[in-house]
Amino acid sequence: MEDLIQKAAKDITSCRYAIVLTGAGISTESGIRDFRGPDGIWTKNPDAERQAYQSYAKFLKNPREYWIERMTSNPLLAELSRAAPNPGHYALAELENMGILKRVITQNIDNLHQKAGSKNVLDYHGNISLLRCASCGVRYEPAEFDLDRMLRENRLPPLCKACTGVLKSDIVHFHESIPIDVAEKSQEEAEQCDCMLVCGTSAVVYPFANLPRIARQHRAGRAVIIIEINGEPTPLTAEGISDYLIQGKTGTILPKLLEEVKRRSH
Repeated sequence: MEDLIQKAAKDITSCRYAIVLTGAGISTESGIRDFRGPDGIWTKNPDAERQAYQSYAKFLKNPREYWIERMTSNPLLAELSRAAPNPGHYALAELENMGILKRVITQNIDNLHQKAGSKNVLDYHGNISLLRCASCGVRYEPAEFDLDRMLRENRLPPLCKACTGVLKSDIVHFHESIPIDVAEKSQEEAEQCDCMLVCGTSAVVYPFANLPRIARQHRAGRAVIIIEINGEPTPLTAEGISDYLIQGKTGTILPKLLEEVKRRSH
C-alpha cells in the first residue's frame, strides 16, 4: 500500500488538473449509515425506502404535504446535520487549499466536504443543507426562510424569490433528473481533468459512474490517470478504467497521501 500511496502522490503532484469523485464510503467513516448495507437505513426500515421512492411524485402532486412530511418526520435530516467530517474530508480540503485538487464531485448529500473546508464542490445528488427552486434552479440557504413559522401558520411550501416557483430540498430524489448545471459542470470537469481520484464509491450508480469513463474517453492525446481509493474493487477496477486501486479506508489512506504530497513539496 505504501508504494501505491507514493505513486499516487507523484501522479497528482505532476498533473495539471486533478479532481476527486467521492461516494458513500467516505461518509460512513463519519458515522453516517449507508442505505442498503447490513445496518443500512433502508435495511432497518423498508418503509423509509418506499417513502424515498415516492418523495418526488409527492412533491409534484402536493408540495405542501411534501414539506410537512419533510419537517415533521425526517430523522435523516437530523442525523446528517449532526455528522462531522473525518480525516479523509479534511485531507481533501487541504489538498484543494494547496492547489493540488481543483474540484470535488460528490454523490453524498451530507455537506461534509464543505464543513471540512472544501470550496470547489459539486453536489451531484444535491445537498441536504440547501433548498432548490424546481422551476429556475436557484439555490437558497434554509435560513433565508422562516420554515418553522411557515409550518405553524400553514404557509408551506416556500416559494422562490427569483421566479416564485416552488422550492424543494436540493436533494435529488428518485425519478428526478440531476440538475442541469451540476450535470454539465461535472461532465466538463471529467473531460478536462488529467488525474481523477475515485474515493469511497462502488461506481454502480449512474449517471455518476459514467464520469470516470468520460475522463478515459476524452483523453484526446493526453495522459489521464484514474486512481481508485476504495475498500473493495469496483467495476472500474475490473474493466481497467482505473489505472490502479489503493484498497482500504479513505480516512486512513487520504491523510497518508496528503503527507506524502507535502513531503514531495518541500
